[in-house]
Amino acid sequence: MHCPSVLYPDDRVEEGSGVPDCLLDLRLDKVFETISASRERHNLKPFFFSPLKKASEVLYRQEVSKDIENVRVYRILKDFSEGMERVHRLLKMAENMDYEYNRKGWILEAALFYSDVVLKLSKNLNEVDLNSEGLRKIREYLSAYTSLESFKMLVEDSKGVKKRLSSIRYSLIIEPGKFSVKKYEGEEDYTVDIENVFSKFKEEDCNEYDFEVVSSYGMNHIEAKILDFVMKLYPELFKELDEFHEKHEGFLDGCVLRFEREIQFYMSYLEFIKPLQEEGLPFCYPKVSETDKDIRARGIFDIALASSLGERQEIVLNDFYLRDPERVIVVTGPNQGGKTTFARAFGQLHYISSLGLPVPAIEAKLLIPDKILTHFERVEEVESLKSKLEDDLVRAKRMVQEATSRSVVIMNEVFSSATLLDMINLSEKILQKILDTDCLGVWVTFADELSNFGEKVVSMVALVDPRDPSIRTFKIVRKPADGLAFAISIAEKYGLTYEKIKKRVIS
Repeated sequence: MHCPSVLYPDDRVEEGSGVPDCLLDLRLDKVFETISASRERHNLKPFFFSPLKKASEVLYRQEVSKDIENVRVYRILKDFSEGMERVHRLLKMAENMDYEYNRKGWILEAALFYSDVVLKLSKNLNEVDLNSEGLRKIREYLSAYTSLESFKMLVEDSKGVKKRLSSIRYSLIIEPGKFSVKKYEGEEDYTVDIENVFSKFKEEDCNEYDFEVVSSYGMNHIEAKILDFVMKLYPELFKELDEFHEKHEGFLDGCVLRFEREIQFYMSYLEFIKPLQEEGLPFCYPKVSETDKDIRARGIFDIALASSLGERQEIVLNDFYLRDPERVIVVTGPNQGGKTTFARAFGQLHYISSLGLPVPAIEAKLLIPDKILTHFERVEEVESLKSKLEDDLVRAKRMVQEATSRSVVIMNEVFSSATLLDMINLSEKILQKILDTDCLGVWVTFADELSNFGEKVVSMVALVDPRDPSIRTFKIVRKPADGLAFAISIAEKYGLTYEKIKKRVIS
């Protein structure tokens, strides 16, 4: 049978080979690390490291994610995931068993539970409305899979062998230094009598003591010997267990396992953003295109920052839009005014949208980029023979060479180690290259000159409180640069603000 995927409409298997460079600058590496840690066994990082390039694939995932947001569908998939976790635990336990029939017994239990989990999933998915092609294909696959003769035999054999093994009854005769086992022949059960004898020692109120209890699902050598004797008493039943193991070894279906893993990609992300949504932060499914560069977003925020702040921390939402022929947003304003956070949010928006997941915004219309190229300031490495300026130039050149008309480029305070005139001159040359490539981007700088670079450049400014310019509002608005932010930044950089000058005079 054809094995469907809820990640790719063409059912291919594709995973990233490493962490994309942009994730470090956008701080999405920490976000995906946190998300993946909750489901370490499923190895979800490759999915988060593999952004899509086609709008049709993004829409395919969006529909699956929307279905999973339905509470009823989510509970069905949650039950399935938890059931499969138990199956894997049982099989893992079986691997660690020292005694053959102890191991085969746990494998039988795993097969019983697996068949119940799959049948329940198939039944439940048939009882809900599914709008996504991905989940509908899985529903169709499960209906076909559970109708296969091989699956029916797994269900029938596991239940039959379990029932017959459970019917075994034997008597254990314990004597000083030895024991023997024989078939049960109606001997009296002394369980109730023993409980009654010891019941007089029970106390209503007693002290509690904490101590470690070592539990094991394996057998000790005495239990194993008892099982050997029982096996000799009922050889035909243990032969059935042997035959079941030979017939159904490797009973886990590859497509069911693929679905189990792929569905965690959606569930883990939706569970990660749920606390943020409960705090009132917006998420949406953006409209996407591979060609339309008229983009916009309302109410965006930095998801990495929001998830690290915790509850009751105010997050400022910002907006942006670009209309043809506009391509690059130049953001100016005072230091620590939210410019870098805005740039990160812009990049995060495009990256998360290319995963087919809800983005941190009220509403958005975005380009699906072929790549996101970022250049954020890095700490100069002492052991490196390159100067900071040389490193900036090398990285900027590489970005310009890699960029295409479908790329998103984010430059944050580059060439800051150069003199002002050199910084402006170098920035203008790189900016022109970016504009010639016709890609989209954000350029964060304190040089107002870059915001007046022609019709393809849009100026946005980080605002301050008009009553007190030292107070940042963290609002980034579309307006011409006024030079005040630059003056404030320069004054702060060289300790020439009123407060700092006053402090030096007094001291």
